[in-house]
Amino acid sequence: MADVDMPVRRLRVEVVYSPKAGEVWQWQGDLPDGATVESALRASGVAAAHPALELAGATVGVWGCRRARTEPLRDGDRVEIYRELKVDPKESRRLRYRKQREARSRS
Repeated sequence: MADVDMPVRRLRVEVVYSPKAGEVWQWQGDLPDGATVESALRASGVAAAHPALELAGATVGVWGCRRARTEPLRDGDRVEIYRELKVDPKESRRLRYRKQREARSRS
């Protein structure tokens, strides 16, 4: 006999997306136990909030580690939607350093 009064365990999760540098979109919500990365993305409404985002092809992760959309979530997880980098971070640092060095040599 199943216990009907047994409460369904809920997971508190967060979904974040940064459409451009300096801008962050966040959603926090409760999902049923056994929820996956995909179900969190759907529940968050990120696709409606950012119609230009191609969510189907976007790389996603949990706490900075890439994850499959079928990956089950745990309470407190942070699902992240990654955008492609337009500039290689190493090259960007080199350019900044070069500009700073040139500015110092002119002073």
